[in-house]
Amino acid sequence: MHSTFVTGATGLLGNNLVRELVARGCAVKALVRSRAKGEQQFKHLQGVELVVGDMADVDAFATALQGCDTVFHTAAFFRDNYKGGSHWKELEKINVEGTRRLLAQAYNAGIRRFIHTSSIAVLDGAPGTSIDETCLRADADADDYYRSKILADRVVLSFLERHPKMHACMVLPGWMWGPADMGPTSSGQLVNDVVRGKLPGLIPGSFSVVDARDVALAQIAAARHGRRGERYLAAGRHMTMRELVPVLGRIAGVKTPVRQLPLPFLYTLAAVQEIYARITGKPILLSMATLRLLVREKDRTCFNHSKSEQELGLSFRPLELTLTDTVAWYRDHDWFENSAPPTQEKRTSVMADD
Repeated sequence: MHSTFVTGATGLLGNNLVRELVARGCAVKALVRSRAKGEQQFKHLQGVELVVGDMADVDAFATALQGCDTVFHTAAFFRDNYKGGSHWKELEKINVEGTRRLLAQAYNAGIRRFIHTSSIAVLDGAPGTSIDETCLRADADADDYYRSKILADRVVLSFLERHPKMHACMVLPGWMWGPADMGPTSSGQLVNDVVRGKLPGLIPGSFSVVDARDVALAQIAAARHGRRGERYLAAGRHMTMRELVPVLGRIAGVKTPVRQLPLPFLYTLAAVQEIYARITGKPILLSMATLRLLVREKDRTCFNHSKSEQELGLSFRPLELTLTDTVAWYRDHDWFENSAPPTQEKRTSVMADD
């Protein structure tokens, strides 16, 4: 790799990937929806060219793909996690059709290496079992966001069938944490809520927690060593919220709630917020779809990384280091003491490059 193109470049994964690529001597064209945000994220980083564009209109920035040898596609629409109602049109347009168009334009530009950011959402298994890349989720068991990621994977595989000279593979991250989460993503928002004492209680569910920097390294390794058409897990460590929050509180030096919020209360809260969203059109933090997802996926987040370990040399840094670096980044950037909490609108970023 010499000249790379990264979509979703200011997002948690994207910006850490850009930094890792630059550190390895790669030139990077970074797709950003906001030039100001891109300049803020990469102002001290040499070797990054900002490309202003949106995955909803790939053709508008397609000329910038010229001269690149590798595409890292990290951008995705995920508003469905934050707002009530259906957003299938946007999910399909960006996650599915955007990926299809990006592949086509990259190929037309002479690019023959494409690393697609998939998701653990495309996998499924019985509670408590070890899940690997072969445990594909059925469409019928997927909400709209999960279905969009399943279909995006199929777009990649279908493209490979028709274009034997294209090399592409997929990296499947878990719930990503780490520094430089400007969005913030849901993990960054949880850090802020815990430190500010705004977490009312613990929610149900289990998660696969991973450092975004480790996922970035997995993407680079996939570009170098990944096999064509293969999936590679980069999901991290299985944890419940009851396990995660106290560790976060200890590292941040704050008290954390110990009481788990009862499901009837959470369903009532989600229903009220759905009504609020319909009346105001504003985003919410807990939709019925999100709550159902948490309940349904409980104990379905234990993943077997042996394939990624063997073929990509993937390893994961300790959770405590990830949380320490994340908290330190927010403190260093005055999020806790001197900055007002992010607005509701700020929390509901649409694209991964937010």
